[in-house]
Amino acid sequence: MSVAFEQWTNGREVPTLGTNAGAERLPFQTWRHFKEAFAPELVSRAIRECAIPVSRCIDPFGGSGTTALACQFLGVEPVTIEVNPYLADLIEAKLGSYDATALTRDLGQIIRTVRGDAEAHDLSWLPPSFVEPGVKERWLFSAPVAQRIESYRLAIENLTCPLHRMLFKALLGGLLVEISNVYISGKGRRYRGNWQLRKQTPEDVDQRFLDQVQQALYEIVRYSQRPHREYTLMRGDCREAISRASACDVAIFSPPYPNSFDYTDVYNVELWALGYLSSADSNRVLRQSTLASHVQVRRAFEPRPSSSPTLDCVSKMLHESRDKLWSHHIPDMVDGYFADMHGVMSALQKCLVANGEMWAVVGDSLYANIYIPVADILAELAPSCGFEVVRTEAFRSMRASPQQGGRAELTESLLIFRKVG
Repeated sequence: MSVAFEQWTNGREVPTLGTNAGAERLPFQTWRHFKEAFAPELVSRAIRECAIPVSRCIDPFGGSGTTALACQFLGVEPVTIEVNPYLADLIEAKLGSYDATALTRDLGQIIRTVRGDAEAHDLSWLPPSFVEPGVKERWLFSAPVAQRIESYRLAIENLTCPLHRMLFKALLGGLLVEISNVYISGKGRRYRGNWQLRKQTPEDVDQRFLDQVQQALYEIVRYSQRPHREYTLMRGDCREAISRASACDVAIFSPPYPNSFDYTDVYNVELWALGYLSSADSNRVLRQSTLASHVQVRRAFEPRPSSSPTLDCVSKMLHESRDKLWSHHIPDMVDGYFADMHGVMSALQKCLVANGEMWAVVGDSLYANIYIPVADILAELAPSCGFEVVRTEAFRSMRASPQQGGRAELTESLLIFRKVG
């Protein structure tokens, strides 16, 4: 294991590689909390145990940037694909190389601009629920706080260095939920208890932003000398982008699970408040560009692939139980999910070199007491995608959603496939 990687992770012991519990306190990972990520030690293990030497690694679902960042510390070139523009900027902000003096200068410019900004900004482009008075007397931000956030956003957009803009927007995004009247839980936003009594002020925004930036600047300087500084970040739908990636030795990733959790909704606050979304159309386009893992947006689902007997059985039961499901679209969504994953695996097989490996953390799902063993199905699909199954490992049990009884009965697994031929 790389000395730099051990310094970054502080040589910690992790109970399971399938969760990032504790990793949110690692340098760079504090910039925005992620509960969906896996442990960076999984990346280290995959690179260490891969059947061939690893010099380049691809992650088609970049997310929080765990794979890419860990690769840099391990001396491996990362190739990362991310469809969510906020997450793509966050990843690039973590991976980029900086001049501390220039960063400090741009921070000063932002602060001076915000302090001198007495103009009332037009916030009508935001969803009405974002700004006081909101909708039905509920809102995410008080009017003064929303104005201060917009002052920071505009000041950041005026910076000349693209990487600096990404960094400061990512850091601003990391504090938005904390200063809002909501928290992210389950399948969307929920208002905090007694949220009406929260009295966040523009000065709170100033202090939190400064604290966030100062901590990030320390981490950037402290870990500037990583074994590998180069990276490739591809923005867009991985189902189309993988074919454009350079040849890689290993793929390490965790795709969205077929649990009808719309991951775009998780970052809805940042996407709108930071200007990545500006209309219902742009929101719909982004949601339709993600893997078919949810039914929250109308879309056409591809038919299921034909090389998994387990999927055939599960799909038949779902379609026969359509009237018992909370959404009639769930059977088609599950079929489309495995069609998308079949396409992703097939594209990765072409991207990988001979004997290259795919390491994926996946989670099972459950609808109307019909269990969907995702790992088993993907293992059955693997040969038709050009992979042989090396092994599967059960990582942990996950709690089902409240709609499914909330029982801890869904398995999360590690899949290890090797390219054939």
